[in-house]
Amino acid sequence: MKFIADINIMPLKGLLDPQGKAVGHSMPSIGLNNIGDVRIGKHIQLEIDADSEAAAHETAEVACRKLLANLIMESFHISIRQA
Repeated sequence: MKFIADINIMPLKGLLDPQGKAVGHSMPSIGLNNIGDVRIGKHIQLEIDADSEAAAHETAEVACRKLLANLIMESFHISIRQA
C-alpha cells in the first residue's frame, strides 16, 4: 500500500528562531497587530510503500531521526494517511 507521511519540523521552543522573529516583527507593518509569537519550520511530504500505517510511520520516523530533522535544534510531528 502507498501512504503519505506529512512531517512538520519546528525549531525547539527554547531556541531562538531568527526567521520567525523577523516575520513577527514585520506583522504590524502590514496591519496585523494581533499576531504574537511566530515560529517558522518546514513541511515535508513523503510517499511511502509499506504494509501498514504503523510501518509507514516507522519509516518516516527513521527518515526524520537520521536525515530530515536536526534533533539537537528541532522537533518533528508525523501524520500518516493512505495515498
